[in-house]
Amino acid sequence: MAPRPRPASAPSVPVTSASRHVARGIEAASYLLMAAALLLIMVYGLLPGLLCVCLGFLLTRAFSGWFGRLRRPASHAGVPRRGAQVAAAALVMLSPLVLVAFGLTQSRSYVVELPQQYRELLDYMARTVLELRLKLPADMAVHLPEGAAEVQRVIASYLGAKAGALALAGRAWLAGLLFAYVGLLIGALAAVRLPSLVRGPLAQQLALRITRFGEAFRQIVAAQFWIAAFNTLLTALFLLFVLPYWQLKLPYTPVLITFTFVAGLVPIVGNLLCNVVITIVGLSVSPVAAAACLGFLILIHKAEYVINAKVVGARTQMGVWELLSVMFVAEAVFGPAGLVAAPLFYAYLKKELMAARLV
Repeated sequence: MAPRPRPASAPSVPVTSASRHVARGIEAASYLLMAAALLLIMVYGLLPGLLCVCLGFLLTRAFSGWFGRLRRPASHAGVPRRGAQVAAAALVMLSPLVLVAFGLTQSRSYVVELPQQYRELLDYMARTVLELRLKLPADMAVHLPEGAAEVQRVIASYLGAKAGALALAGRAWLAGLLFAYVGLLIGALAAVRLPSLVRGPLAQQLALRITRFGEAFRQIVAAQFWIAAFNTLLTALFLLFVLPYWQLKLPYTPVLITFTFVAGLVPIVGNLLCNVVITIVGLSVSPVAAAACLGFLILIHKAEYVINAKVVGARTQMGVWELLSVMFVAEAVFGPAGLVAAPLFYAYLKKELMAARLV
């Protein structure tokens, strides 16, 4: 009997081509999922949570490596032990709670003395208003309150009219803090998770997208450190030399300089916050000091665009004009949150484009 002929084997080219198309489809799906996630984060105001996820992840990895080196000799350096990872995650997750508890205990006296301070503030405002009534023309002075009781009534009426807006603002701040802390927990837990041995192709692509996003965040944080140092230097020169040259001196100058550096680690918003605090402290000295601090605030806010773009661009291989354009557009679309997110998101986009050899 003649042997049965074998069926012709299918050519390998179509199979390889189909596999390549599937791989490209999975990669494209990972890009779309990542872009959709970042867009939803901006639309629903979850940027503080995202930043704290990255921060919690980096801090936990850094602390776990440090604890691991402390617990064993350098000759056994390698992957940190599980105990060091758990200790690092616990430190990152519990530190905010400890700081909040410490702040509440230290502010107890302030809360107790708050009614007295409120009465003193009303008396000070009443004296200021009465002095203005004496100095202004009669037809303008009649529109000012007559005393402390009138000032209190005006303040109460204003707060009552703005009660809804104040409640919404307080709720937004509380939600932002909650999202930030939850993000810190997620980042710390993700840093100590056990590695998965088996991953599907989509999970692998998403892990690659997240890894590149984390690399961009690490570069932005390193650049922000130098930006905070530069802002602190300018603030120290302003408080220690410029104001004293004008015979003005702000109280708590060392505290203000330290606060400038700590707040400056937060992109854009931290710089604005510390300068607003400096302006309020300057107002307690004199209107001239407050005006000088306000001018300094405006100058630094505008210079922050160029400083941020220059330092961040040098560390992330981005041109100053690129980053400035992205920052202006992001602020116009998403407001201050877009200004904060623009360097990070564009650095990640640039990494993806460079990895794909498109730029």
